[in-house]
Amino acid sequence: MSDPHPELPPAASPTTNERAAIPPATPDTRLVAALVLGAAVWADGQPSPTLRRRALHAARLFRDGHVTHIIGCGGLGKNPPSEASVIAGICRQAGIPEAAIRQEAHSMRTLENIAYARPILQEIGTHQVCIVTDGYHLPRARLIARRLGLSCMDAPPVPPGPLTARKLKTMLREAFAYLWYLLRAPSAP
Repeated sequence: MSDPHPELPPAASPTTNERAAIPPATPDTRLVAALVLGAAVWADGQPSPTLRRRALHAARLFRDGHVTHIIGCGGLGKNPPSEASVIAGICRQAGIPEAAIRQEAHSMRTLENIAYARPILQEIGTHQVCIVTDGYHLPRARLIARRLGLSCMDAPPVPPGPLTARKLKTMLREAFAYLWYLLRAPSAP
């Protein structure tokens, strides 16, 4: 039988991305929610490759039984629509049922993504999340989530292509942002 959603990337494995390795889902290991952190929406309303990769990875986690809900996070950036609504649209196109998709569409930064998703997590009855964002962003996202009382597991999508100057710049920026969060210990907005 062929895959009805061939656009979904394969789940990461230890050989493709050690942090993305997730054990097979069982009733004891399944998490309730994938928290998909936002990224840019382009001028034509289309997702950036980063946003698409994260949303499709969350859809794969749902389809493989690792999570029962997907929460798209991210408000309106430079271009409409909100990052959360684009994540939701990608997940719907990937065959995820509407009832499993939630949106946090007001946040503008990582701290807000996670803090503003907490009421949704309370509504669905969990404080355990699978954070879906790129590997370089995970340490800071995990730090924030834990400081906000969430239990979290990392689930980055497989990184695309080789390391470029732009990716290196993004990684360095993220390292400084992590240190700032670590030292300043911001609280929920």
